[in-house]
Amino acid sequence: MTAQRAKRKTQHLRGDSACKALLMPKNGLGNGPAICALFGESSHQNFGTFSTMPTQGTSGSEYLPPPPFAVSDHGDQPVQRIWNIPTISEGEAQEALREYASGKCCYSSDPAKEMVFKDLQALNAYRYRLETFTESRSFEWKTKPSTGKIEGPCVDTTFVLPWNVPVAVPKMFENNTKEIMMANTSLVKECLVCMASGKKLCKQCDGSTKEPCRWCKGKGLFAGGTCSQCSGTGSDATPCQACSGQGTVNCDDCDGQGRLLTYNALVVKWENNIFDYVAHQRNDFPAELFKAVTGQKLFVDEQDMVYPVTNFPDSSINDTSRNAVERHRAQFASTSRILRQRQTIEHIPLTRVEYGWHSKSCSFYVYGNERKVHTKDYPKTCCCIII
Repeated sequence: MTAQRAKRKTQHLRGDSACKALLMPKNGLGNGPAICALFGESSHQNFGTFSTMPTQGTSGSEYLPPPPFAVSDHGDQPVQRIWNIPTISEGEAQEALREYASGKCCYSSDPAKEMVFKDLQALNAYRYRLETFTESRSFEWKTKPSTGKIEGPCVDTTFVLPWNVPVAVPKMFENNTKEIMMANTSLVKECLVCMASGKKLCKQCDGSTKEPCRWCKGKGLFAGGTCSQCSGTGSDATPCQACSGQGTVNCDDCDGQGRLLTYNALVVKWENNIFDYVAHQRNDFPAELFKAVTGQKLFVDEQDMVYPVTNFPDSSINDTSRNAVERHRAQFASTSRILRQRQTIEHIPLTRVEYGWHSKSCSFYVYGNERKVHTKDYPKTCCCIII
């Protein structure tokens, strides 16, 4: 198996023909040529250079494509399996309707207790999820208050390519960001907002050091004349709480330091990109209700690069898996490094229950592990008057 993986990785680096054979979408979805650009005949790539330093209040960034060796390889082909789809019983359906009615102030529990089952249809709703955990790197100009101390961590990239900078990968499938300052790119300059004073006028008291008058709201006028409460000054005798009676507060831009540190940083972002799809067989059941419930995991496949699901009983799951894997590969392989992928298939119980009560024919749905109920024709309700 190790020899086979080594052979596959060698084939990945043999130019456009090998790349297209492995990564070109079969159904036209995705961007095959963009992926093949990673494996072109020339091994030289532009790993990014520092852009012009931005002025205060602006930001700059530069995209850094990953090198060819950073693209993950497929893992082992998952073993084909026999699927066992669970169902619910009549007793579970009746108990779900009883709990549903008890939670409604206007619903009688009699239909739930006296119902006569006519049909119980297991409709088998499935949720397919593909998670692609990626790492991307970019140069971005950053500005923050200058403390006068040496900032860290700091990396000299004069002779080191950005993708060669060692950065520990955090917990898989969780979003995270790490910022690394580039050596010899920092500049300390005066803050233009406060003119390097570190202070700005207090908005609460407008520099008067006193609380605004509660009667005239700091205007000095009340009821068409001079405010008798503050004698027209607009201020109260109480010192301003916002600035502690100083009339000024620390500048937000420089945090009262009066100086700003501008530098170029290597920003490493880890993102868990999620694709969700729910397959169910009833148009009269609102699909958005599935978002609030959980199901039973039937299948979990986690590898560096997963293979599409091919033999699930519901063919729409197989089609969706193939399209999702191809889309994620085309979308992320040329702009970031795919570290790990995970795909799951979850069975969400969905049962349509048809029953009779006092010569009435009714129906309801039971869905999710939580046994929630959705119905439009509960047979016995009343009008509640709250006094």
